[in-house]
Amino acid sequence: MMASLFAGVSGLRNHQVRMNVIGDNIANVNTIGYKAGRVNFQEALVQTYKGAGRPSSISGGTNPIQLGLGMTVATIDNLFQQGGLETTGQITDMALQGSGFFVLADNTGRYYTRAGSFGFDANSNLVDPSTGLFVQGKMADANGNIPSTATVGNVTMPFGQQDPARMTTQIALGNNLNSVATDSAATMVSVSTTNIDTVTGTAINGAGGVHRLDITGNQATNSSFTGNNVADDGFGNPGAVLSGGTTLTSLGVTDATGFTLSRDNGSRIDTVSGLTVDSTINDLISAINQISGVHAQLVGGEIEITRTKAGSGADFNIESSTSAVTLNGSGVAIGGNIVGVIFNPIGATFLANSGTNNTFSCTDSFTPTGGSALPGQTLGIVVDDVTGLAVGVSGLGAGGVEVSSLNGLNAGTAVINTANTTHAMSITVYDSQGGKHALTLEFLKSVNPNEWTWSASFNGNETVVDGGSGTVRFNEDGSMLSFNYIGGATSLTFNPNNGAAPVNIAIDSGTTGRYDGLTGFASPHTASVMTQDGYGLGILDKISIDKSGNISGIFTNGVSRVLAQIIIADFNNHAGLLKAGRSLYQASANSGQAIEGVAGETISGTISSGALEASSVDIAQEFTNMITAQRGFQANARIITTSDNMLDELVNLKR
Repeated sequence: MMASLFAGVSGLRNHQVRMNVIGDNIANVNTIGYKAGRVNFQEALVQTYKGAGRPSSISGGTNPIQLGLGMTVATIDNLFQQGGLETTGQITDMALQGSGFFVLADNTGRYYTRAGSFGFDANSNLVDPSTGLFVQGKMADANGNIPSTATVGNVTMPFGQQDPARMTTQIALGNNLNSVATDSAATMVSVSTTNIDTVTGTAINGAGGVHRLDITGNQATNSSFTGNNVADDGFGNPGAVLSGGTTLTSLGVTDATGFTLSRDNGSRIDTVSGLTVDSTINDLISAINQISGVHAQLVGGEIEITRTKAGSGADFNIESSTSAVTLNGSGVAIGGNIVGVIFNPIGATFLANSGTNNTFSCTDSFTPTGGSALPGQTLGIVVDDVTGLAVGVSGLGAGGVEVSSLNGLNAGTAVINTANTTHAMSITVYDSQGGKHALTLEFLKSVNPNEWTWSASFNGNETVVDGGSGTVRFNEDGSMLSFNYIGGATSLTFNPNNGAAPVNIAIDSGTTGRYDGLTGFASPHTASVMTQDGYGLGILDKISIDKSGNISGIFTNGVSRVLAQIIIADFNNHAGLLKAGRSLYQASANSGQAIEGVAGETISGTISSGALEASSVDIAQEFTNMITAQRGFQANARIITTSDNMLDELVNLKR
């Protein structure tokens, strides 16, 4: 009977312990980094009345007879479950995702915590403001590297530190130079005797410079024939002086029909119609001029008939119908047709085939902008399809430019300018003292396909010392072929002229045969200076913390450099850690030694800046545990009450 009393007492006592743990959990439901506790019970002492009996050949075995004597607390565990992350926006607030602990220290020892509400003290040390313990990490060197030999210690930020200026040593170019770009509008400078009167259009090759056109040769001529009439001149002799009002019949024409003119070796034949013997010379000229490609006029008292399209008489000619004429003894016509009396080929046709082709040739001597004169190139001669005259030059600037003469070319020299096709890009570079200099690279399209020349300039007092210009060429597939400096230089050198050292800048235009820099596709210009590696003087402005615990300083000059790295620690047995209060843990004999390292690398957990880890307490679970603890306590109290009643009955047996 007494055993049940003591068992009940043990139950009461230990359920009170469980209730204490539940209370502590609920009290810390909003404590950052808190890990909930758990109580495990176990049976206490056991009283054995009879041991177990071994089975034999006569009977089977018997079980032992034992009596439990209550229960006791087996363990109070810390459950290291991941708490939720609460975003705070405070850079120095840090939460761990996964395994690991922040390492804090003072002169007395090291502590470990999941509560990452940190801040800086008056000496710029990163600390836990609630305890004053220093957050542990490693400091970076001046170049932002964490030396392998760096020791773990306090993390101190150099607020107010200056970041020295760095001279630009390299710029990188990227994107596209339009391979078909052209801004090369042509303008006439001088025409001399060439008779050129209009120059329009834009050179297809995009090359700017001066074109000198040397035109030699002669213009094409027309085939023509002048009549030699046999009409009476008023004195009884042939060879009258024709006038517009003279009638054909007065000249001796008795047949005004059947007068035909063929052109160009008979390719077309037309009849001069509408005439009678009473028609005048003017009527005849007018009727002839009604025929296309033929022109007639009075010249020196005779009719001159001309093929209106100039060119070789073998190709462009006029042939009449056959003449017929009757002459008197003095050779004067007394009858006949128009051809016989007016033009007088005497029994035959007259033929106008005296024309000649033009003999012009044109040589273009081009001097590109900033370059030397190139070998001359022969351009084409433009011939008018109607007149047959040479009226222009073709092929200047690989085409696109119209050079024309309204009245036909003459020999001589003309000068025509074509504008430059350019693309410029600028960037600020820095000298050794952090001085800023606006560097401009201008690309000028060359007369050679897939080639540009480039030049560097500044808008201040800077002086380009070497490597200030060169050539960039592209392959046919648009990839980089070469980027050269004129004069054999390997970099662009300029003197800032402000007391700073001369600046040498290597220009990275991309890899030969690749598309990782400048390209030369037939696409709009997008080429620009992508990067430069210099900067001016800067002051540490703010910090950022990445998931590996690297604290990067962001300086006012735009430079970002690692200043320190927060380390974290882990243990083989989290449950073996000793609670030290204030959300701190210490290593114990059963936790194992702390394993310190880099978050996400040596230690699996990672750091989230601007967030805190919430308590891992589950209210629903705790309330459920509270109910079971209460019922357990009540049941154990009932054991004592019932045992007491039984004892009371026992005492009353002797009454």
